[in-house]
Amino acid sequence: MDTLTINNAEIKVNEEGYFTDPSQWSEDIAIEMAKKENIDLTDKHFEVLNFLRSKHAEEVPLSIRKVGKSGVVNIKEFYALFPGGPLKISSKIAGIPKPVSCV
Repeated sequence: MDTLTINNAEIKVNEEGYFTDPSQWSEDIAIEMAKKENIDLTDKHFEVLNFLRSKHAEEVPLSIRKVGKSGVVNIKEFYALFPGGPLKISSKIAGIPKPVSCV
């Protein structure tokens, strides 16, 4: 297990950089993680991140299709918000483990 230091907080992550303890997440940490992905978070980004976090807490398996059918964003918007692998990147920024559906 590795750690990241973000805003003076030690975050426990796995070898791919995903949180191992989602309770360590905060919006400030998400903003800093997004900057590393060249993403400036907006209210819409946070809607998606909060959706992902709530579904993770409910133990609902996540997929791009489920996010697209969520009513929060459609698939095209999801790709625009988190280019280059929307579910992988958004899950990392949301502070949840990498979804099983991601390679």
